[in-house]
Amino acid sequence: MLLGMLGDLLRMFRDVLPIILVILFFQYAVLRKAIPYLPRVITGFLMVIFGLYAFVLGLKLGLFPIGTSMAEQLIALDQVFFIYLFAFSIGFATTMAEPALIAIGQKAEEAGKGRLTGNVIRMLVALGVAIGITIGVHRILTGDPIHYYIMAGYTLVILLTWLAPRYIVALAFDLGGVTTSEVTVPLVTALGIGLASHIEGRNVLIDGFGLIAFASIFPIVTVMLYAIVIEHIARRQGRQATEES
Repeated sequence: MLLGMLGDLLRMFRDVLPIILVILFFQYAVLRKAIPYLPRVITGFLMVIFGLYAFVLGLKLGLFPIGTSMAEQLIALDQVFFIYLFAFSIGFATTMAEPALIAIGQKAEEAGKGRLTGNVIRMLVALGVAIGITIGVHRILTGDPIHYYIMAGYTLVILLTWLAPRYIVALAFDLGGVTTSEVTVPLVTALGIGLASHIEGRNVLIDGFGLIAFASIFPIVTVMLYAIVIEHIARRQGRQATEES
């Protein structure tokens, strides 16, 4: 067991090594300066390696099995409503727990200077992920081809990009990418594979994957729709104030 753990840690170090080499090259060959606080940086990289190892191990032992198990048990219930409810709920809950989303929400609030609120952003993104995963689960249950859904989703995104205020567009697309992070991906992927594995006539490779794509599209939609509605309300209130004065 100890040898296996050491082997996994060495493989994790191998995966992180390109990052270290890039930093060292630019620090010493381009900037020509020593790395400040070198002991702290080394400690940080060691913590990253151990943390990544623990995270990957946790996925194997916990998140992947529970996602597959939940899919199997929900299929056995033979009540489609609970499958949709679980898909919506797990999409919302996992997104609210995403560390990357919390961080970008705080930064967006700082940069927005009153226009944006971090908690509202998190709620909108979580709602978008929940809707997206529910639609993706519906696709798996019905066996529909994924490309129709993806084309329709991005057509809506393109339309909203033209209609939404400029300040929200770039942030909305970034928020769509933030959803495919540490907490959401393992459970959602396991859910899709579990459903496809236990529904007759489904191919795991064709039908089991694709939920993450839905989780990326619909947060863009919810964030831009929110900005459009808020902008419309602000304009209407501005016109009313002008008329009253």
